[in-house]
Amino acid sequence: MDTPPRGRAAAQAQLTLADAKLDLLAALDPLLILSVREPCFAAVVGHTLQNKIDTWPLLDQFNIQDRIIATLDYAFPEQLEVEDDFCCYLRDNQYDLSHCFAMTEVGTLSETGFTPDPSVQKLLAYTIPNTLHEINLMPKPMDSGHVLEKLAASVAWLRNAWQATGNPGGRIYINIVDLMDTFMADRDYALDVLELLATLPVDGLSFEDGRGSFFPFQVGAVVAAAKAVLAPGQAILFHCHSGNGMDNASVIEALLQGANGYWGGMERTSSTIGHASVGELVANLVRAGNPNMARRFSLPDLLPVSAKMYSINNNLPDAPDDWPIAGYDAYRTVLSDFTQTDRRKMDLPPQVIGGTGQFRIAPVGSDISVVQERVYEVVRVKIERDLARQMILLMRADLRQGLRIVYDEPEQLTRLYRRALLATTEPA
Repeated sequence: MDTPPRGRAAAQAQLTLADAKLDLLAALDPLLILSVREPCFAAVVGHTLQNKIDTWPLLDQFNIQDRIIATLDYAFPEQLEVEDDFCCYLRDNQYDLSHCFAMTEVGTLSETGFTPDPSVQKLLAYTIPNTLHEINLMPKPMDSGHVLEKLAASVAWLRNAWQATGNPGGRIYINIVDLMDTFMADRDYALDVLELLATLPVDGLSFEDGRGSFFPFQVGAVVAAAKAVLAPGQAILFHCHSGNGMDNASVIEALLQGANGYWGGMERTSSTIGHASVGELVANLVRAGNPNMARRFSLPDLLPVSAKMYSINNNLPDAPDDWPIAGYDAYRTVLSDFTQTDRRKMDLPPQVIGGTGQFRIAPVGSDISVVQERVYEVVRVKIERDLARQMILLMRADLRQGLRIVYDEPEQLTRLYRRALLATTEPA
């Protein structure tokens, strides 16, 4: 057999690399922590205590165990928030909090000694056994060594406090909010902090793309850099907002580069214009052929639970139609070629995650089969191909006359259907 041309061999090598990445995604079993705080943070309405209580059975329904139930390092800590009430409610009603987290902040270190942050005091009072312990590194202080000292002191204080209260194995992930920014501004400083983390009794690192401003390859590079420095067994978690629209791609790149998990809300409402949600990540891993998602979570409840969470978080009935995966139009086919089925690699049929495939009329794009299906959804009549073709031609003619009509609306679609009926029954 002749040797394939060099270009063909190189092309095959690149495609093989892509296959290997897909195989990696299919094999992952990442730690996923669902945040109840994240989606209400920037919503135009917040959460009441009842809203918080209403979210709990939804998390049980989806069967996600690890949960961030509160951010305790908020402004004006002397004035309690609903999240304080929620933590007390869970504690006092003896909910199982063994997989629960709260966000806390690193304390302060002065000449008189170390002082824990009020958020840590609340963590102990509310008997929450795990934490994402936050620190911001920028702007870099004159004495960066002081940052390292107070981080080490804060971890030591919390470990001692947990030991004294019977929680020696509580999980601590150091959440460096601005690690991406620090790496871009001062790599040595970022590496100094990571080298310290490698020596501390913490379970790992969490970091964010808080403004959603970085590219996926930058996120991946930070994961790989951190992995090279942290101690064996220390995990890396990621969290990403959608400022530049690459949030989900950034999460996938982080996982491909060795991140051990991700945290976020169930649906994509978050601190900016959205974020890579846990629900979206689960769906995308299923798309990659990952069997662990079905083993761990109730996949048929993904879309129903996301919809209910959106309603609670925003006090609105429905998520935006054009949201990826969870939006109403995500599985409404506008052209039959776009339908996601179980017969093609990388498709995710909606029924797998609790959705229903439907159809949407677009006057330029919809083909005959979509028109037939949408007419049946609205009018409950099965029409012949010739009648669907006539409807398409009428939409085309209307646009040439300068008319822009939302034919997908039931009233307008019914009117178009009747026009087409009349046109096909008129004598030539």
